[in-house]
Amino acid sequence: MTAHGPVVPIRTCAGCGAPWPCRTRRQELRAEYDQAPMSLALYLGACLVAASQDMGWAPAGLLHRRFLGWLP
Repeated sequence: MTAHGPVVPIRTCAGCGAPWPCRTRRQELRAEYDQAPMSLALYLGACLVAASQDMGWAPAGLLHRRFLGWLP
């Protein structure tokens, strides 16, 4: 279990206060989904949809970069 989970509804990191997924959580997710990159993309896509519903004020491009833009 990670200490770097999202604080809903603004999706900040519970562990470090950075926008979630923070650098640490990204590293954890890469390791956790090492053999399943498509599953990671689907998981983060679902997180993006939830965040966009909670954070309707945030620009869509910003949320996309935050949740999916760091994937290879």
